[in-house]
Amino acid sequence: MGKKSLKKFFRGKRILITGHTGFKGAWLTQILLNWDAKICGCALTPNTNPNLFNILNLKDYIEHHQVDIRNFHQLNRIVKKFKPDIIFHLAAQALVRNSYDNPRSTYTTNVIGTINVLEIIRLNNIRAGIIITTDKVYQDLEKNVAFKEDDRLGGYDPYSNSKACADLAVNSHICSFFNFKNNQAGNYPLVASARSGNVIGGGDWNKDRLLPDLIRAFFINNQNLVIRSPDAIRPWQHVLEPLRGYLLLAQSLYEGHTDKMGSWNFGPQNESMLDVVSVVNMAIDFLKKGSFTVSEDSSKHETKILKLDNSKAIHNLKWKPKLNVAKAIRETLLWYKTFYSNKIDMQAYTTRQINRYFNTGKGECLDAEKKRS
Repeated sequence: MGKKSLKKFFRGKRILITGHTGFKGAWLTQILLNWDAKICGCALTPNTNPNLFNILNLKDYIEHHQVDIRNFHQLNRIVKKFKPDIIFHLAAQALVRNSYDNPRSTYTTNVIGTINVLEIIRLNNIRAGIIITTDKVYQDLEKNVAFKEDDRLGGYDPYSNSKACADLAVNSHICSFFNFKNNQAGNYPLVASARSGNVIGGGDWNKDRLLPDLIRAFFINNQNLVIRSPDAIRPWQHVLEPLRGYLLLAQSLYEGHTDKMGSWNFGPQNESMLDVVSVVNMAIDFLKKGSFTVSEDSSKHETKILKLDNSKAIHNLKWKPKLNVAKAIRETLLWYKTFYSNKIDMQAYTTRQINRYFNTGKGECLDAEKKRS
Protein backbone atom coordinates (compact mmCIF):
# COMPACT_ATOMS: atom_id res chain seq x y z
CA MET A 1 0.00 0.00 0.00
CA GLY A 2 1.78 3.12 -1.21
CA LYS A 3 0.93 6.78 -0.93
CA LYS A 4 -1.59 6.75 -3.79
CA SER A 5 -3.54 3.92 -2.23
CA LEU A 6 -3.61 5.56 1.20
CA LYS A 7 -4.44 8.98 -0.23
CA LYS A 8 -7.28 7.55 -2.27
CA PHE A 9 -8.60 5.61 0.70
CA PHE A 10 -8.63 8.54 3.15
CA ARG A 11 -10.02 11.13 0.71
CA GLY A 12 -13.40 12.22 2.09
CA LYS A 13 -13.20 9.95 5.14
CA ARG A 14 -14.43 11.39 8.42
CA ILE A 15 -11.56 11.03 10.90
CA LEU A 16 -11.65 11.87 14.59
CA ILE A 17 -8.27 12.34 16.26
CA THR A 18 -7.83 12.67 20.01
CA GLY A 19 -4.64 14.48 20.96
CA HIS A 20 -4.45 16.36 17.67
CA THR A 21 -2.83 19.34 19.39
CA GLY A 22 0.18 17.22 20.38
CA PHE A 23 3.36 16.67 18.39
CA LYS A 24 2.43 13.36 16.77
CA GLY A 25 -1.25 14.27 16.49
CA ALA A 26 -0.46 17.48 14.60
CA TRP A 27 1.65 15.59 12.06
CA LEU A 28 -1.17 13.05 11.58
CA THR A 29 -3.70 15.85 11.16
CA GLN A 30 -1.58 17.57 8.50
CA ILE A 31 -1.11 14.31 6.56
CA LEU A 32 -4.84 13.66 6.47
CA LEU A 33 -5.66 17.25 5.54
CA ASN A 34 -3.26 16.93 2.63
CA TRP A 35 -5.27 13.89 1.55
CA ASP A 36 -8.63 15.71 1.77
CA ALA A 37 -9.99 13.87 4.80
CA LYS A 38 -12.57 15.55 7.05
CA ILE A 39 -10.97 16.00 10.48
CA CYS A 40 -12.46 16.45 13.92
CA GLY A 41 -9.96 16.92 16.73
CA CYS A 42 -10.50 16.51 20.48
CA ALA A 43 -7.73 17.56 22.84
CA LEU A 44 -6.52 19.96 25.48
CA THR A 45 -4.67 23.12 24.47
CA PRO A 46 -1.07 22.54 23.33
CA ASN A 47 1.27 22.06 26.29
CA THR A 48 4.30 23.86 24.85
CA ASN A 49 5.03 27.22 23.27
CA PRO A 50 5.92 27.09 20.42
CA ASN A 51 3.92 24.07 19.28
CA LEU A 52 3.31 22.39 15.95
CA PHE A 53 -0.50 22.68 16.11
CA ASN A 54 -0.35 26.47 16.07
CA ILE A 55 2.62 26.66 13.69
CA LEU A 56 0.62 24.72 11.09
CA ASN A 57 -2.55 26.77 11.79
CA LEU A 58 -4.49 23.51 12.00
CA LYS A 59 -7.39 25.06 13.90
CA ASP A 60 -8.36 26.91 10.71
CA TYR A 61 -8.81 23.71 8.69
CA ILE A 62 -10.54 21.24 11.02
CA GLU A 63 -13.41 20.90 13.46
CA HIS A 64 -11.53 21.65 16.67
CA HIS A 65 -12.78 20.83 20.18
CA GLN A 66 -11.00 21.60 23.42
CA VAL A 67 -12.03 18.65 25.57
CA ASP A 68 -10.52 16.41 28.24
CA ILE A 69 -10.76 12.76 27.17
CA ARG A 70 -11.68 11.88 30.75
CA ASN A 71 -15.01 13.65 30.12
CA PHE A 72 -16.95 10.77 28.59
CA HIS A 73 -20.23 12.59 27.99
CA GLN A 74 -18.70 15.61 26.27
CA LEU A 75 -16.52 13.42 24.05
CA ASN A 76 -19.46 11.15 23.23
CA ARG A 77 -21.64 14.10 22.20
CA ILE A 78 -18.95 15.24 19.78
CA VAL A 79 -18.61 11.77 18.28
CA LYS A 80 -22.37 11.34 17.87
CA LYS A 81 -22.58 14.64 16.00
CA PHE A 82 -19.47 14.18 13.83
CA LYS A 83 -20.08 10.48 13.01
CA PRO A 84 -16.47 9.48 12.26
CA ASP A 85 -15.53 6.55 10.07
CA ILE A 86 -12.26 6.03 11.98
CA ILE A 87 -10.93 7.17 15.35
CA PHE A 88 -7.23 7.62 16.09
CA HIS A 89 -6.68 7.89 19.84
CA LEU A 90 -3.42 9.70 20.59
CA ALA A 91 -4.39 11.86 23.58
CA ALA A 92 -2.24 11.01 26.60
CA GLN A 93 0.04 12.17 29.36
CA ALA A 94 3.08 11.15 27.37
CA LEU A 95 6.16 11.94 29.49
CA VAL A 96 7.90 9.40 31.72
CA ARG A 97 9.45 11.86 34.17
CA ASN A 98 6.26 13.91 34.46
CA SER A 99 4.40 10.75 35.46
CA TYR A 100 6.47 10.51 38.65
CA ASP A 101 5.30 14.00 39.63
CA ASN A 102 1.68 13.47 38.56
CA PRO A 103 0.86 9.76 38.81
CA ARG A 104 -2.87 10.16 39.42
CA SER A 105 -3.51 12.37 36.40
CA THR A 106 -1.25 10.10 34.33
CA TYR A 107 -3.36 7.05 35.16
CA THR A 108 -6.72 8.76 34.79
CA THR A 109 -5.76 10.26 31.44
CA ASN A 110 -4.07 7.21 29.98
CA VAL A 111 -6.34 4.49 31.37
CA ILE A 112 -9.78 6.05 31.92
CA GLY A 113 -9.33 8.21 28.82
CA THR A 114 -8.59 5.12 26.72
CA ILE A 115 -11.54 3.20 28.17
CA ASN A 116 -13.78 6.19 27.36
CA VAL A 117 -12.62 6.08 23.75
CA LEU A 118 -13.11 2.31 23.53
CA GLU A 119 -16.62 2.60 24.94
CA ILE A 120 -17.45 5.41 22.53
CA ILE A 121 -16.21 3.24 19.65
CA ARG A 122 -18.39 0.38 20.92
CA LEU A 123 -21.55 2.36 21.67
CA ASN A 124 -21.42 4.31 18.41
CA ASN A 125 -20.33 1.31 16.36
CA ILE A 126 -17.36 3.15 14.86
CA ARG A 127 -15.97 1.04 12.08
CA ALA A 128 -12.27 1.23 13.02
CA GLY A 129 -10.24 2.47 15.98
CA ILE A 130 -6.47 2.81 16.41
CA ILE A 131 -5.35 3.18 20.03
CA ILE A 132 -1.82 4.52 20.36
CA THR A 133 0.12 3.23 23.35
CA THR A 134 3.94 3.09 23.52
CA ASP A 135 7.02 0.90 23.18
CA LYS A 136 7.38 1.21 26.98
CA VAL A 137 4.41 -1.07 27.77
CA TYR A 138 6.63 -4.14 28.06
CA GLN A 139 7.99 -5.54 31.31
CA ASP A 140 11.38 -3.90 31.88
CA LEU A 141 13.87 -6.79 31.68
CA GLU A 142 16.97 -4.62 31.00
CA LYS A 143 18.10 -7.16 28.40
CA ASN A 144 19.40 -6.55 24.91
CA VAL A 145 16.40 -8.24 23.29
CA ALA A 146 13.80 -6.70 20.98
CA PHE A 147 10.26 -6.97 22.36
CA LYS A 148 7.59 -8.82 20.36
CA GLU A 149 3.88 -8.04 20.60
CA ASP A 150 3.09 -11.12 22.70
CA ASP A 151 5.82 -10.44 25.29
CA ARG A 152 4.69 -9.75 28.84
CA LEU A 153 3.45 -6.24 29.58
CA GLY A 154 4.55 -4.35 32.65
CA GLY A 155 5.88 -0.83 32.91
CA TYR A 156 8.14 0.34 35.75
CA ASP A 157 7.14 4.01 35.96
CA PRO A 158 3.57 5.40 36.12
CA TYR A 159 3.59 6.47 32.47
CA SER A 160 4.74 3.10 31.13
CA ASN A 161 2.49 1.16 33.48
CA SER A 162 -0.56 3.28 32.68
CA LYS A 163 0.02 2.68 28.99
CA ALA A 164 0.32 -1.07 29.63
CA CYS A 165 -3.04 -0.87 31.43
CA ALA A 166 -4.49 0.94 28.41
CA ASP A 167 -3.13 -1.75 26.11
CA LEU A 168 -4.75 -4.43 28.28
CA ALA A 169 -8.04 -2.54 28.10
CA VAL A 170 -7.84 -2.64 24.30
CA ASN A 171 -7.31 -6.40 24.40
CA SER A 172 -10.22 -6.81 26.82
CA HIS A 173 -12.57 -4.88 24.55
CA ILE A 174 -11.46 -6.93 21.55
CA CYS A 175 -12.13 -10.17 23.43
CA SER A 176 -15.35 -9.02 25.08
CA PHE A 177 -17.08 -6.85 22.47
CA PHE A 178 -15.29 -6.89 19.11
CA ASN A 179 -14.72 -10.62 18.80
CA PHE A 180 -15.76 -12.05 15.43
CA LYS A 181 -16.76 -15.36 17.07
CA ASN A 182 -19.28 -13.51 19.24
CA ASN A 183 -20.74 -11.58 16.32
CA GLN A 184 -21.09 -13.67 13.20
CA ALA A 185 -22.81 -10.84 11.34
CA GLY A 186 -19.57 -8.89 11.42
CA ASN A 187 -21.35 -5.62 12.17
CA TYR A 188 -19.00 -4.40 14.87
CA PRO A 189 -15.90 -2.20 15.24
CA LEU A 190 -12.39 -3.44 14.58
CA VAL A 191 -9.76 -2.10 16.98
CA ALA A 192 -5.99 -2.34 17.32
CA SER A 193 -3.27 -0.88 19.54
CA ALA A 194 -0.05 0.54 18.12
CA ARG A 195 3.28 0.67 19.95
CA SER A 196 5.98 2.82 18.38
CA GLY A 197 9.57 3.64 19.25
CA ASN A 198 11.19 6.89 20.38
CA VAL A 199 9.72 9.26 17.84
CA ILE A 200 11.64 12.29 16.59
CA GLY A 201 10.72 14.97 14.08
CA GLY A 202 10.25 18.69 13.65
CA GLY A 203 7.84 20.54 15.90
CA ASP A 204 8.39 18.79 19.23
CA TRP A 205 9.29 21.06 22.16
CA ASN A 206 8.36 18.72 25.03
CA LYS A 207 10.71 18.76 28.00
CA ASP A 208 12.92 15.75 28.79
CA ARG A 209 12.99 14.48 25.23
CA LEU A 210 16.43 14.26 23.67
CA LEU A 211 16.07 16.15 20.40
CA PRO A 212 13.81 18.90 21.79
CA ASP A 213 16.29 19.36 24.68
CA LEU A 214 19.10 19.58 22.13
CA ILE A 215 17.20 22.17 20.08
CA ARG A 216 16.60 24.31 23.15
CA ALA A 217 20.24 24.10 24.16
CA PHE A 218 21.76 24.84 20.74
CA PHE A 219 19.20 27.12 19.06
CA ILE A 220 17.56 29.01 21.95
CA ASN A 221 19.84 29.05 24.98
CA ASN A 222 23.21 28.74 23.23
CA GLN A 223 24.54 26.34 25.84
CA ASN A 224 25.70 22.77 26.27
CA LEU A 225 23.18 19.98 26.13
CA VAL A 226 22.95 18.08 29.43
CA ILE A 227 22.11 14.40 29.07
CA ARG A 228 20.96 12.16 31.92
CA SER A 229 21.43 8.65 30.55
CA PRO A 230 24.20 8.59 27.93
CA ASP A 231 24.21 4.80 27.57
CA ALA A 232 20.43 4.30 27.34
CA ILE A 233 19.45 2.50 24.12
CA ARG A 234 16.24 3.45 22.30
CA PRO A 235 14.50 2.57 19.00
CA TRP A 236 14.80 5.99 17.30
CA GLN A 237 12.52 6.72 14.34
CA HIS A 238 11.11 9.67 12.44
CA VAL A 239 7.51 10.56 13.29
CA LEU A 240 6.29 9.78 9.77
CA GLU A 241 7.35 6.13 10.12
CA PRO A 242 4.84 5.03 12.79
CA LEU A 243 2.16 7.36 11.40
CA ARG A 244 2.33 5.50 8.10
CA GLY A 245 1.89 2.30 10.10
CA TYR A 246 -1.16 3.69 11.90
CA LEU A 247 -2.70 4.72 8.58
CA LEU A 248 -2.10 1.33 6.97
CA LEU A 249 -3.55 -0.37 10.03
CA ALA A 250 -6.64 1.87 10.01
CA GLN A 251 -7.24 1.13 6.35
CA SER A 252 -7.01 -2.62 6.94
CA LEU A 253 -9.42 -2.50 9.89
CA TYR A 254 -11.90 -0.30 8.04
CA GLU A 255 -11.87 -2.75 5.15
CA GLY A 256 -12.84 -5.55 7.53
CA HIS A 257 -9.59 -7.45 8.01
CA THR A 258 -10.28 -9.01 11.41
CA ASP A 259 -6.79 -10.53 11.55
CA LYS A 260 -5.40 -6.99 11.92
CA MET A 261 -6.97 -6.51 15.36
CA GLY A 262 -4.65 -6.68 18.36
CA SER A 263 -1.28 -5.10 19.09
CA TRP A 264 1.36 -3.92 16.62
CA ASN A 265 4.95 -2.75 17.01
CA PHE A 266 6.19 0.02 14.72
CA GLY A 267 9.90 0.33 15.33
CA PRO A 268 13.06 0.98 13.31
CA GLN A 269 15.51 -1.58 12.00
CA ASN A 270 18.17 -2.93 14.38
CA GLU A 271 20.88 -0.51 13.25
CA SER A 272 18.71 2.44 14.34
CA MET A 273 18.45 1.26 17.94
CA LEU A 274 21.29 3.31 19.41
CA ASP A 275 22.45 4.81 22.68
CA VAL A 276 21.82 8.46 23.54
CA VAL A 277 25.43 9.59 23.05
CA SER A 278 25.52 8.20 19.51
CA VAL A 279 22.37 10.10 18.58
CA VAL A 280 23.70 13.35 20.10
CA ASN A 281 26.99 12.99 18.24
CA MET A 282 25.14 12.45 14.95
CA ALA A 283 23.16 15.63 15.57
CA ILE A 284 26.28 17.65 16.42
CA ASP A 285 28.06 16.35 13.32
CA PHE A 286 25.16 17.40 11.13
CA LEU A 287 24.70 20.83 12.70
CA LYS A 288 28.42 21.53 12.93
CA LYS A 289 27.75 23.12 16.30
CA GLY A 290 27.03 22.29 19.94
CA SER A 291 28.47 20.13 22.68
CA PHE A 292 27.16 18.14 25.61
CA THR A 293 27.90 17.26 29.20
CA VAL A 294 26.72 14.26 31.19
CA SER A 295 24.87 14.66 34.46
CA GLU A 296 23.42 11.27 35.29
CA ASP A 297 20.15 11.32 37.20
CA SER A 298 18.82 8.07 38.64
CA SER A 299 16.24 9.68 40.93
CA LYS A 300 13.49 8.73 38.47
CA HIS A 301 14.03 5.32 36.95
CA GLU A 302 14.05 5.08 33.17
CA THR A 303 14.57 1.95 31.10
CA LYS A 304 18.20 1.45 30.04
CA ILE A 305 17.59 -0.79 27.03
CA LEU A 306 14.49 -0.66 24.86
CA LYS A 307 14.19 -2.34 21.48
CA LEU A 308 11.20 -3.34 19.34
CA ASP A 309 10.75 -6.29 17.01
CA ASN A 310 8.88 -4.96 13.96
CA SER A 311 8.66 -8.25 12.03
CA LYS A 312 4.89 -8.60 12.49
CA ALA A 313 4.22 -5.25 10.79
CA ILE A 314 6.72 -6.02 8.04
CA HIS A 315 5.25 -9.43 7.20
CA ASN A 316 1.54 -8.95 7.94
CA LEU A 317 0.94 -5.27 7.20
CA LYS A 318 3.57 -4.69 4.47
CA TRP A 319 4.95 -1.78 6.48
CA LYS A 320 8.69 -1.21 6.60
CA PRO A 321 10.85 1.70 7.83
CA LYS A 322 12.08 4.00 5.08
CA LEU A 323 14.61 6.03 7.08
CA ASN A 324 17.57 4.93 9.14
CA VAL A 325 18.41 6.86 12.29
CA ALA A 326 20.94 9.14 10.58
CA LYS A 327 18.42 10.26 7.99
CA ALA A 328 15.67 10.59 10.61
CA ILE A 329 17.94 12.90 12.64
CA ARG A 330 18.85 14.95 9.56
CA GLU A 331 15.21 15.34 8.53
CA THR A 332 14.34 16.43 12.05
CA LEU A 333 17.14 18.97 12.29
CA LEU A 334 16.40 20.35 8.83
CA TRP A 335 12.87 21.12 10.03
CA TYR A 336 14.14 23.02 13.08
CA LYS A 337 16.81 24.87 11.10
CA THR A 338 14.14 25.96 8.65
CA PHE A 339 11.81 27.04 11.46
CA TYR A 340 14.45 29.16 13.19
CA SER A 341 15.53 30.74 9.90
CA ASN A 342 12.10 32.45 9.71
CA LYS A 343 12.27 32.33 5.93
CA ILE A 344 9.74 29.68 4.95
CA ASP A 345 6.05 29.00 5.63
CA MET A 346 6.27 25.97 7.92
CA GLN A 347 2.97 24.48 6.82
CA ALA A 348 4.30 24.37 3.26
CA TYR A 349 7.65 23.02 4.42
CA THR A 350 6.05 20.33 6.61
CA THR A 351 3.83 19.31 3.71
CA ARG A 352 6.92 19.09 1.53
CA GLN A 353 8.55 16.73 4.03
CA ILE A 354 5.39 14.63 4.11
CA ASN A 355 5.18 14.46 0.33
CA ARG A 356 8.85 13.53 -0.04
CA TYR A 357 8.48 10.79 2.52
CA PHE A 358 5.38 9.21 0.98
CA ASN A 359 6.51 9.70 -2.62
CA THR A 360 9.96 8.17 -2.34
CA GLY A 361 11.37 4.75 -1.68
CA LYS A 362 13.55 3.63 1.18
CA GLY A 363 16.48 5.93 1.83
CA GLU A 364 15.61 8.56 -0.80
CA CYS A 365 13.77 11.06 1.39
CA LEU A 366 16.66 13.27 2.37
CA ASP A 367 18.47 13.31 -0.93
CA ALA A 368 15.85 15.64 -2.39
CA GLU A 369 16.16 18.03 0.55
CA LYS A 370 19.94 17.94 0.47
CA LYS A 371 19.92 19.04 -3.17
CA ARG A 372 17.39 21.78 -2.42
CA SER A 373 19.29 23.16 0.62
